[in-house]
Amino acid sequence: MKWNLRMVAAQRDIWRPTQLLKAFEEVDFHPSLSKAAALWSSAPITVRLDDLDKICSALNCTVGDLMQAEEAAASHLEQPVARVVGDRVRPSSPVTGKRLRGTRRVPPPN
Repeated sequence: MKWNLRMVAAQRDIWRPTQLLKAFEEVDFHPSLSKAAALWSSAPITVRLDDLDKICSALNCTVGDLMQAEEAAASHLEQPVARVVGDRVRPSSPVTGKRLRGTRRVPPPN
C-alpha cells in the first residue's frame, strides 16, 4: 500500500507534523507528536480504523485518498504457476529422511 498522507496534507496547506497535529486536535483526535511525526514520515504498519476515520475527518479526505494499492505488489501474487501435465503437487514443508529401525542418532561432537 502506498501511504499518501503528506500529499493529502500538502493539498490542504499542511507542511509539518505540528500543523498536522493541530488539524487532528480540531476533530478531537489527540495522538502524541511522535505518533503524528511517525504517520508523517513513513507508512504505518497498522492503523486503527477509528484513527483512520479521524485522520480522514481532519484532512477532509477519503481512505482511498490516503492509501492506494501499488501495482507491483499486487501483480506478482496473481501470476499463475506453470506446471507440467502429470506433475504432482509437492508439499511446501521440508521432507525428512527416513531412519532405519534400530539406528540411534549420535549427538554432535563438542
